[in-house]
Amino acid sequence: MKTPEDEQASVFRFFTEVGIIQQLISTRLETMLPGRMGATQFGILGHLARRPDGETPLQLSNAFQVPKTSMTHMLGVLEKLELVTIEPHPQDGRSKVARATQKGQAFLRECTGRMSREMAPVMSELGTQPFNAALPHLQLIREALDRARD
Repeated sequence: MKTPEDEQASVFRFFTEVGIIQQLISTRLETMLPGRMGATQFGILGHLARRPDGETPLQLSNAFQVPKTSMTHMLGVLEKLELVTIEPHPQDGRSKVARATQKGQAFLRECTGRMSREMAPVMSELGTQPFNAALPHLQLIREALDRARD
């Protein structure tokens, strides 16, 4: 029978494994990205690609848990690469809205395809079953963590 300490250790081990996986994937992804673009900026681009109406820098900084100044800087890098546009907010002149460009969406598809090819050996070894089985549990944990931060 597991003790409360054993249960705590299992939860800590789970988050350690998730962190290691995230680091391995981010490092692999960043080898494919131009210049000094990082995995977080790639994540922002993916986030915006799923939101055609765009999001404000404040919404993005809240979603990515980074200061608004950091988000503004990352959006500026993406804008210089012509992967996003930053325009005045149509309802609030004090704010801006960031949107993925067509070039940004094409770039996202290209990188996703290259990442899929990079992951081919892992997929060949494991298949999709472990990913499909883990996904509902990971989503449940993410949703609980999201509720706890809000």
